[in-house]
Amino acid sequence: MKLAHSIKPDWIAVDWGTSNLRAFAMTEDGSTLAEVSSDKGMSSLKPNDFEPTLRALLQDWETPSPCTVIACGMVGSRQGWLEAPYRATPCMAQTATPIRVQNCGDDLQVWLIPGIKQNDPADVMRGEETQIAGFLSLNSDWDGVICLPGTHSKWVHVSAGEIISFRTFMTGELFDVISKGTVLRHSLDHTDMDTSAFDAAASETLSRPEKFSGNLFSLRAADLLNGQTSAVARAKLSGALIGMELAASKPYWLGQRVAVIGTNNLSDLYQRALNQQSVTIERCDTAAVTRAGLCTAYAAI
Repeated sequence: MKLAHSIKPDWIAVDWGTSNLRAFAMTEDGSTLAEVSSDKGMSSLKPNDFEPTLRALLQDWETPSPCTVIACGMVGSRQGWLEAPYRATPCMAQTATPIRVQNCGDDLQVWLIPGIKQNDPADVMRGEETQIAGFLSLNSDWDGVICLPGTHSKWVHVSAGEIISFRTFMTGELFDVISKGTVLRHSLDHTDMDTSAFDAAASETLSRPEKFSGNLFSLRAADLLNGQTSAVARAKLSGALIGMELAASKPYWLGQRVAVIGTNNLSDLYQRALNQQSVTIERCDTAAVTRAGLCTAYAAI
C-alpha cells in the first residue's frame, strides 16, 4: 500500500452517487493506484459544495495540474453539480464525450458522464450506464441482458455494443418502506434471513404474483399466531419482492444470456432466484466495471 503523499495519479475517476462518493487514482493505462471514499453524496450537497468536496477528498494525492476528473452517477443529475443531459435509447453503451464543468480553477478539469433515458416506457438511469460500458469493455462481443440489483434494480438488454432497452424496478426501496413503515416492522426486527424461506417465497410469487399482497399480511399473522421468526419473515418478504420483479422482467431474462453486476448479499439473492428458474448467470464486481467504464469515458475526451 502506497503512502497517500506518494500517490501520483495521471487522472481521477469518480463514482458520485446519491449517498456516497468514491474517487480512484488512475494511471494512463487504466491501473488503479489508490481509492478514497466519503459520505458526501449528491443528496447532502448544494451546487457550490461539489468542487470543495472533491478537492478535500483528493488533497492527500499529488495530482497533476491541470487534473482531469471523470465522474459518473447522480453528480450529473439535475440536482447535482451540473446536469449532463440524457442520451436516448437505443444508443451505444460506451458514452459519448462527457460534459465539461465550467468555472473550476485552472488546475481542475471535471467531466460528467451523461445518463440514459428511454421514452416508452419512460425510464432513466445514471451511473449504471458507466457500469454497463465497463462490463462490455471487459467482455467484448457480449450480447444478452445485464441485471444491476440495488435500491432501484435495472434489467438492460444489450446487443452489438448498444443499450437497446431497459426497465427499472423499485424492489430495494419497497423492501425498505414495507419493512420499516408498515405493520410488518414488528415482525422484521432482525437482519438474519432464512434462505430456504426465501427460495420458496421467490418461486411462489414469480408463479402467482397476484397473491403478493395477501401473502404480505400473512407474514404478520404467522408471527402473532405461530411465532414465525424474523429471519423467516424477512426472507419471505425479500423473496416475494424479488419474485414479483422476476415475474415482470421475465421477457428480459427468459432464454437470454444473463450477467449480474454486483458481489454483495443482494446480488446473491438475485442469483438464487434466477438459478431456481434454471438461469445460469455471470457475476462481475461493481467497482471493477465502474472503473473500466470511467476509463472508456476518459478515452473519449
